[in-house]
Amino acid sequence: MKQKTLSNWLKAVLLGLSLCGLIVYGIIVPSYGCSLVAAYPEFANRFWPWLIFLWCTGIPCYAAVAMGWKIAKNIGADHSFSHENARYLTWIAGLAAGDAAFFFVGNAALLAINMSHPGVLLLSLLIVFFGTAVAVAAACLSHLVEKAAALQEENDLTI
Repeated sequence: MKQKTLSNWLKAVLLGLSLCGLIVYGIIVPSYGCSLVAAYPEFANRFWPWLIFLWCTGIPCYAAVAMGWKIAKNIGADHSFSHENARYLTWIAGLAAGDAAFFFVGNAALLAINMSHPGVLLLSLLIVFFGTAVAVAAACLSHLVEKAAALQEENDLTI
């Protein structure tokens, strides 16, 4: 597969991922929250804190998508193994780990102020696991891209 084709596929996936995130964060979560409030009016005071909390968890996701877009652009320009891409992957790893930690701490805080249920906190561990897995994968890729960039620089200097 050519670099430009790979770059275009990555950009298409990132656009699809962004669209799915907009649908989930902008339509599904608020409508589900409204239906919960309609069915259980005693939970009305929990709607906005939870909605704002969940929207805040989406911010690092979109920052990671922006970094992924830059990586795809570099791949299209035939700069796949560069220190810049390694740095972007390191940032993605940090964003994923930070978002996973924020999600868990936020759930625990909402539970502590009696705005959540222990079952929700336990279910959030699954999301935290996936966030941690993304962080580890991005950190490993960053390390490998950094090594490949160093080898490529060394190879370019060899006559």
